[in-house]
Amino acid sequence: MFGATKLRSAEKQMQEPPRAILGPAGNRVRVSEEAKRKIEVLKKSQQKPKKPVEKMSQAAVKNNLSVDSTCSSDSYSSSSSSSGRNVKRNGIKQVKDVPNGGEIKDVSSKKDGPVKRCDWITPNSDPLYMSFHDEEWGVPVHDDRKLFELLVFSQALAELSWLAILHMRDIFRKLFDQFDPSSIAQFTEKKLLSLKVNGNLLLSEPKLRAIVENAKQMLKIQQEFGSFSNYCWRFVNQKPLRNGFRYGRQVPAKTPKAELISKDLMQRGFRCVGPTVVYSFMQVAGIANDHLISCFRYQECNADVEKDFKPPKSQEIEIVTKALGNTCFSHN
Repeated sequence: MFGATKLRSAEKQMQEPPRAILGPAGNRVRVSEEAKRKIEVLKKSQQKPKKPVEKMSQAAVKNNLSVDSTCSSDSYSSSSSSSGRNVKRNGIKQVKDVPNGGEIKDVSSKKDGPVKRCDWITPNSDPLYMSFHDEEWGVPVHDDRKLFELLVFSQALAELSWLAILHMRDIFRKLFDQFDPSSIAQFTEKKLLSLKVNGNLLLSEPKLRAIVENAKQMLKIQQEFGSFSNYCWRFVNQKPLRNGFRYGRQVPAKTPKAELISKDLMQRGFRCVGPTVVYSFMQVAGIANDHLISCFRYQECNADVEKDFKPPKSQEIEIVTKALGNTCFSHN
């Protein structure tokens, strides 16, 4: 019975017309050869099982990327039809989600996250304090009145916080005549003791007296150096210091440069200008760029300095002199 069935199936196969295949010998092909080829392919497929989809590169799955033609045709067709994605088989390419009836959206594009600031600025920080960090702190200042204002604020930090000072900034400017040193130098004792807010002195008496005395000494510096700005910036060769700190704990309270400036100021008659006060003044006036390198303002302040910086004439003359000297030596 079994032999008869096998004979009928063989006769049926001989009656079927051969399948047209374009090969080296034309369109003629034998059925027996085709059957042998199918058996060999089946054996090979059993010996070498298909690679599971789980072995796909995790990086490709994470980045929503398609794999290349090394994947089998079956897995390719099933995955592409089920996910509804436009996949290109030649190489790795970013995949775009195409919703039904919608526009193509590139899912690989990443939206920028929140702006990275210095560690001491948090999402819960006061907006005024945040604006001060983003727009003023670390920006080089060359105006004498502005510099004197920042020096007074740095002295006031011994009694008030930056946030309290910023909220009282308009009061400071009104009581100190917009920080005009020539006007402050004329303050009398009565005027000094009238600098009150809600019945209390704006600052302690020693601090108020120091501000008046510093205004007098600032006028002398302006006569000697042309401006208070020239005096301050000459300590750093007219260019801000870049410390490039990574963490907030690395930012010092004072530096040797601040100690040098503090010593010179005190020798000239300034009061309440210790190294800590002076370094705080250097930071806020942009003489030192102490934004952390991870803060977006660090690079912005550096870029503004590079754009606006021009060496002083004395430095230009020195550069030209050295260049001429090198030229003479090369000719000799």
